[in-house]
Amino acid sequence: MPKAVSYMAKNTLKMDEALLTVHNQLTEDITVLFVSDYCYKCLYQPVVNVSAEQKNASVVVSTLFTLTLKVEPYSQNRTLCRWTQAFEEAGHYSLRVTQYETTSDVTCFLSVDKSPNNSYLPLLAAALVLAVLSLLWTVAPYVYRWKCTSKIINLISCRRPQLSTENEDLSAEITSQPKSSRLKSLDTFRGLSLTLMVFVNYGGGGYWFFQHAPWNGLTVADLVMPWFVFIIGTSVVLAFSSMRRRGVGRLQLLRKLSWRSAVLILIGFCFINYSPRDGQRTVMVLVTDSWSSAAFGLHLLCSGFDHNWWNPIQDLVLYWPEWLFIVALETVWLCVTFLLPVPGCPTGYLGAGGIGDEGLFPNCTGGAAAYVDRWLLGDNIYWHPTCKTLYRTTQPFDPEGVLGTINSVVMGFMGMQAGKILLFFRPKNRNILIRFLVWAILLGTCAAILSKCTRDQGFIPVNKNLWSLSYVTCMGFTSFLLFGLMYFIIDVRGWWGGQPFIYPGMNSIFVYVGHSLLGFYFPFSWEMRYQDGHWEGLFRSLWGTFLWVLIAYFLYRKKFFLKI
Repeated sequence: MPKAVSYMAKNTLKMDEALLTVHNQLTEDITVLFVSDYCYKCLYQPVVNVSAEQKNASVVVSTLFTLTLKVEPYSQNRTLCRWTQAFEEAGHYSLRVTQYETTSDVTCFLSVDKSPNNSYLPLLAAALVLAVLSLLWTVAPYVYRWKCTSKIINLISCRRPQLSTENEDLSAEITSQPKSSRLKSLDTFRGLSLTLMVFVNYGGGGYWFFQHAPWNGLTVADLVMPWFVFIIGTSVVLAFSSMRRRGVGRLQLLRKLSWRSAVLILIGFCFINYSPRDGQRTVMVLVTDSWSSAAFGLHLLCSGFDHNWWNPIQDLVLYWPEWLFIVALETVWLCVTFLLPVPGCPTGYLGAGGIGDEGLFPNCTGGAAAYVDRWLLGDNIYWHPTCKTLYRTTQPFDPEGVLGTINSVVMGFMGMQAGKILLFFRPKNRNILIRFLVWAILLGTCAAILSKCTRDQGFIPVNKNLWSLSYVTCMGFTSFLLFGLMYFIIDVRGWWGGQPFIYPGMNSIFVYVGHSLLGFYFPFSWEMRYQDGHWEGLFRSLWGTFLWVLIAYFLYRKKFFLKI
């Protein structure tokens, strides 16, 4: 957000800020206005007014997104000049508005008074360090097993080399041990999602693409929650199938599912609810969990079907009641979203409101989704949506609202489909990978058609705030693709053991609850001293994430796993 500054504040620019000094060399007062290119059909907002007597004024501008600026005579709707500029962090810029004596044309000339910083340098340095550490982690076992290295280690530690017969016996014993049936790729996928979640919750180094998108579009932070829901669906199918094979009855499974739901609700009360000033969000967790439990319960009721004659498509046909349930849910979402009349708003509105859409619908943030939440809870819902700063909205909106939970259940159903594919075709890895690829192609095609491969101009834009249908199909596409790739690399080929993501993946509840409770206490986090760049913020985010991965590793070594 641009803001006027004094001369003394010119050297106190913070992260993602630049200084713009406007020099008015005209004989009339001027005003400078801006609009962010990430803000869809937004109204221009004033930056600074510069009178003919004042001559110049300075203002801090955001460097997060590309800005379109224009200069107008004060109190007149007439554009003198317009240009698009991507300001860079800590840069000092001068805008000179002048008029030639021989002509009436006004010229706007932008110059750089102080070179900006490279805001991506901390990210490149961190990527290089992580790449080196990963390489060392990969090479270290081979170096350790190297013959000369083993002799040096034995000499330093005063150990006598073992006889070759003992080594042969040990190797034979290891190879004779039964191979674990646990899917390492699923634990690794879960751990990757959780690690990214911890990283973005610690601030993601202050980079905008590690924060949630203001409204439409995707960022790294928008990937985490759908992946987690997808993994929950896969895990439930595999876990319940394993318990059924051990003779556990359906009634016992339903009791376990009810207990798990109760614990998740308690976690929601403790960690997802915000203060009264922020608005109430607990009911959203209750609705999400109850609907998810209904889907998993339906899966239990359908798990007894067995018809061998349609084996090639059994993962689709045997659970047809689930498909009817999901189709009904999605029909409800589509009808409510696009057919429910919302007072003062166009039917089927999917915008952010505020200054978006030419400012025509300022109080329509979220359309039907927000209207349903307000109908259930009044205005006591979340007051700080991600669109508030960019779109200058004034209405509360919960990105995990009641209507959005319908499509979160659909996301979990996609994960259940992945679990069924693994159950029915597990010995046939080629069939599993082909089915994962087919699902990814179908869902990716649906997302491309619904969004028209654009951020804002599709039939249904990709929007995490609304959990739109295109968003869910896009996330299903990435989930099947990434899970299939991990399954091939880790479980089929054995090229990677999943480290280090497998450690938090096997203790996800502990890491999630732990970082929610202790996330902003030392040594996991601290109050930043240097806020003029991304260096300290990125280090703090990486450090906190590293500590939780390290804790998960020690718990893994101690064979401690917190489960629900």
